[in-house]
Amino acid sequence: MSGHSKWATTKHKKAAIDAKRGKLFARLIKNIEVAARTGGGDPSGNPTLFDAIQKAKKNSVPNDNIDRALKRGSGLEAGGADWQTIMYEGYGPNGVAVLIECLTDNRNRAATEVRTALTRNGGTFADAGSVSYMFTRKGVVIVPKDGQTEDDILMAVLDAGAEECNDLGESFEIVSEPGALVAVRQALQAAGIDYDSAESTFVPSVNVPLDEDGARKVFKLIDALDDCDDIQNVVANFDISDEVMAKLDAE
Repeated sequence: MSGHSKWATTKHKKAAIDAKRGKLFARLIKNIEVAARTGGGDPSGNPTLFDAIQKAKKNSVPNDNIDRALKRGSGLEAGGADWQTIMYEGYGPNGVAVLIECLTDNRNRAATEVRTALTRNGGTFADAGSVSYMFTRKGVVIVPKDGQTEDDILMAVLDAGAEECNDLGESFEIVSEPGALVAVRQALQAAGIDYDSAESTFVPSVNVPLDEDGARKVFKLIDALDDCDDIQNVVANFDISDEVMAKLDAE
């Protein structure tokens, strides 16, 4: 499994824990606020906002919180922060490339958080462009299996522009060009197939295979980054075999 796919699965399992800490809710609300500000407050005319709201609902964010984020982003309610998206690049243990997407109202704080998490967990800061060339922005939809086969999913989304469907164990990952993300999501809806998330993200083009020790170190780094309030998303280009992942899951 690729680092992207495996981490998508791992993040999904961590969602309940993150929600208790409030971090996941805060990130999802930030996404809604920013999407409303940049593309307008009407989800029917703003696909990014629609997907941000759907993801928040899937993760049990209260409707009141979603409505307030919409109003702040649309300028109908005061209190919205001036969120800026910043992408940092780095290397983790075993030469794993890491892309770190921040949504922050304080660039200096975000940079300090990222640098500290990297250096304390066997990573290093990298210059802009030195890592990002190994990743391509793609549309990614995560669909729970719920008794469905890969053929069922492909039948629904191939004509909509889906490029591939990957088996993540408990769910499928549908990958497309970013411009086809809305069409793929709508094709799933038309087929009556539920999905967990639909978003534009980065997918690695080259992966670094990891043994047990390397995997532990990389997961420790990603956990540290994931704990930073300003960090919205972390993508890394590692590859872990099913055998190694089974051993880690058993710990």
